[in-house]
Amino acid sequence: MSTELRFPRSDSKRPALRPSVAEPLAAALWCARQGWPVHPLAPGRKTPAGNCRDCRDTKHNPRNCPCLPAGRWCHGFHAATLDQDRIKQWWNTQPGSGVGVACGPAGLIVLDIDAHPAPLPARDRLLPGIPIDAGIDLEGLSNGFHTLAVLAALRNQPSPAEDTTTLRVRTPSGGLHVWYRAEDARRWQSSVGTTSGRALAWQVDIRAHGSYIIAPGTTTVSGTYTPVGDVRRPAALPLWLAQELERTGHLPAPHIPAPRPVPPRAQQAVLAAGGGRDRTARLLATVLAPVEACGQVTEGAGFSDALNRAAYTLGGLVATGRLTQDDAERALHETASAARPGQDRRAEQIIHSGLSAGLKRPLHTTGGRS
Repeated sequence: MSTELRFPRSDSKRPALRPSVAEPLAAALWCARQGWPVHPLAPGRKTPAGNCRDCRDTKHNPRNCPCLPAGRWCHGFHAATLDQDRIKQWWNTQPGSGVGVACGPAGLIVLDIDAHPAPLPARDRLLPGIPIDAGIDLEGLSNGFHTLAVLAALRNQPSPAEDTTTLRVRTPSGGLHVWYRAEDARRWQSSVGTTSGRALAWQVDIRAHGSYIIAPGTTTVSGTYTPVGDVRRPAALPLWLAQELERTGHLPAPHIPAPRPVPPRAQQAVLAAGGGRDRTARLLATVLAPVEACGQVTEGAGFSDALNRAAYTLGGLVATGRLTQDDAERALHETASAARPGQDRRAEQIIHSGLSAGLKRPLHTTGGRS
């Protein structure tokens, strides 16, 4: 369904070269194909591209901003999209932009490990919630790699910084981003840009809902964010890390409701197409089942990726004449609306992007046409 994007290795003996203007666009499109909504970063910087003048001069909630429905990139990760046409428009307009990934909608939990030289904080801030006796010698403890390694050792686990099963990205400052994906119903919260006091460990931030992460391959004035090793996709968040995140307050407020489960209806949309009804209905139900399953759990169940893949598959079936595009769109919208009520604009972007890509790749099922 998608081609692999090649990035320079951080352990390569050759210095990483500054990418051409085409490479940020390729990286943004690759991220979108993974189901990770993207938004542009200011050229050469790791901060989002600037707002328009109206958004700079007025303070308003991004949810009420007319720029987002209009397809502009104001408000950083709030504008993130999977729409490949919009992505091409953005990066063709400002080709030197880096790529930011909105972690929450992408279902990502990223450990942001820093290695900044700084004096040690008080002992109770090194590993929040875990007391460190005054008699313990802290000499040599100087950055997030150390505190994360200590936390992992206390839990009899390997340090995530050494996890070769998941995407890891070396930062220009010598830090490391360790990418994981959410596999359950919990909506993990960031410990970046908050005043809540959430923290996993000193110099280890969490990027999840409410923040973004810089995509691999992005180059700033300080250097390139370069993957380590050969793994290019996030592994599932390890259970022990999930337990630590829960312990340290990286969960949402308990009043956030789960989307209501709704019985499947979307497969009925194609029955009017005629011919092979039973087989088509079964095929449609199978394609839409992962999207429908997201309705049984709260946000963070891989909804974006599931809907994107379903839209891509149905686009391929439309291209072979198995069902009409109207029927495919109706089925996708009904299933998405049932799984994630109130997120129609986000679903519309995913469906449009997935269908457009699928229409270019006709999908022939086995057994011939019904």
